[in-house]
Amino acid sequence: MSIPGLPSSIRLVEVGLRDGLQAIPAIVPTEHKVELVRLLIDAGVREIEAVSFAHPKVLPQLADAEDVMAAVPRLPGVVYRGLAPNLRGAERAIACGVDEIVVVVSADEQVSVRNQRLTVERMLEDVAVIGRIANASSTRMIVAVACAFFAPARGPVSRAERIRVVDAAADAGAGGLYLAGTSGEEHPGEFFDGIAEVKARHPHLDLGVHLHNRNGFAPANALAAMLAGATWLEGSCAGLGGDLWFPGDPSVLGNAPLEDLVHLCDGLGIRTGIDLVKYTRVVDRFVEMTGTASTSFVSRGGTRNDLASARWPHSV
Repeated sequence: MSIPGLPSSIRLVEVGLRDGLQAIPAIVPTEHKVELVRLLIDAGVREIEAVSFAHPKVLPQLADAEDVMAAVPRLPGVVYRGLAPNLRGAERAIACGVDEIVVVVSADEQVSVRNQRLTVERMLEDVAVIGRIANASSTRMIVAVACAFFAPARGPVSRAERIRVVDAAADAGAGGLYLAGTSGEEHPGEFFDGIAEVKARHPHLDLGVHLHNRNGFAPANALAAMLAGATWLEGSCAGLGGDLWFPGDPSVLGNAPLEDLVHLCDGLGIRTGIDLVKYTRVVDRFVEMTGTASTSFVSRGGTRNDLASARWPHSV
């Protein structure tokens, strides 16, 4: 039985190859990354944030972006995203043929300066330039509004700060935009109101959310975002990556595990196109390659089907 107001289908975007692997100290070989892409596609994933075009000295884990993009299968319906932290990164992304460029702009000034060494105003100037070169090359630009609702070492982010970035992204010609729960301390009311306002303000924008799970609200935030009209949810295989800057048990930090989002949608009858059984095999391979345990409930507790097919242990 479905909940009134939820969509019949939702797009799920896999960010583990970028946001996940950049948080792993060990460097995963290019051929293993390509193997993971093939496994994800086989499981039904169709939107993959595969690479970052940050300077190799900044993110050596992702220094092989061009090599990865040259080797991944180009199949109908499969969309590859690449994160571009600046104009030079956007130029590299376009040169190697990504389908979409992701530009991250923090709504919080301190996070912007600490993470990207640029003010929000300066980042928005770059977004305008990147938007022009993306449009000229027929490459879709996605703007990520980081710290859209809450920022570490601060607290709530104001509506005015969030809308400033949203409006600038729309003016720059962004084809899509997502509100990011960067701190993992956002709540469903914030996601519902945020998505609903952006949808009303810029109805042409394709809207998504990027979910972290520090407070355990990621599934509730996903529901709120879908009820408000979001068209995609972002998560990471095994929950890798995400907010690891501040103290906390690693098992509750980081990105929302995509397998948990698939399981949630399956239970609600919301089509994702992803085969959960096949996807859990991808999770196992991610864990094997990175040496990092999955934080997902699906990995640790199993699925409804797993429990339904379980057998009582023999009496002692």
